[in-house]
Amino acid sequence: MAYDLITMGRIGVDLYPLQTGVPLARVTSFGKFLGGSATNVAVAAARLGLRTAVITRTGDDPFGTYLHEALRGFGVDDRWVTPVPGLPTPVTFCEVFPPDDFPLYFYRLPKAPDLEIHPGELDLDAIRAARVLWVTGTGLSEEPSRGTTLGALAHRARSGITVFDLDWRPALWDDATRADPGTARPHYAEALRHATVAVGNVDEVEIATGTREPHAAARALLDAGVELAVVKQGPEGVLAVHRDGRSAQVPPLPVTVRNGLGAGDAFGGALCHGLLAGWDLETVMRHANAAGAIVASRLECSSAMPTPDEVAAALAAGAVR
Repeated sequence: MAYDLITMGRIGVDLYPLQTGVPLARVTSFGKFLGGSATNVAVAAARLGLRTAVITRTGDDPFGTYLHEALRGFGVDDRWVTPVPGLPTPVTFCEVFPPDDFPLYFYRLPKAPDLEIHPGELDLDAIRAARVLWVTGTGLSEEPSRGTTLGALAHRARSGITVFDLDWRPALWDDATRADPGTARPHYAEALRHATVAVGNVDEVEIATGTREPHAAARALLDAGVELAVVKQGPEGVLAVHRDGRSAQVPPLPVTVRNGLGAGDAFGGALCHGLLAGWDLETVMRHANAAGAIVASRLECSSAMPTPDEVAAALAAGAVR
């Protein structure tokens, strides 16, 4: 039985401060959560009823064991989550200053195991058969992950829905790319050539296309090869433009933000759910927006992913209560 969604990319342990508005230097207690963008998308989609799996790697350590247990607890298949001896499982800290300041501190040295995904480890038949494949920009930041990600996309050959999450995290690229982000653009262009859907915020679409203006960026993404371009604009909502001429501009759902991290991953899981359900473009975007708003109203990410009933209730109320 084919998976509804296979994601490929980051995994790690998120350590979130339990004191809001306190600098990290003075935080005294943390909550431990499953983290990593691609992994959170798989969790979000599983919470909405999809059969999901993630392709990634951890350290061969207690944190790696924790991540396997957490994935199974969320109903995400972990068969393609393998250990890398000698590399520690990544840990990420954040600071929480609502409504719009959530600095992240990545501990992924000497190298993150999720960048050690090799081509020979891929189940190409499963990747080809999945109804949705989701890959990320961070997966392009370093070899062998870059070649493996592009190889998976090429093998899939645009069968089903293939989503490229632009996922620009400059701290996870090398010094040269951080100094000149334009050097990442050729890798993004190659991924876009194989994708059917591109998703990113205005910073991320600028990396991929060279422009921040949402409509121009959406057109550039379509020109790069995708069928659907989704540009997240924060307080301006989300713009979705399809190659066939359909479009939707959906405002955000009102919410009191507690932690904005993870909202984009909830959006991604709901986007996959809506596309597979065959909803019209505006309905898909409204549900994805609502899922993201719900997670933004909560402290954690993976364990905060909403159920279908929670998304429906938020939409009915017109806000996240």
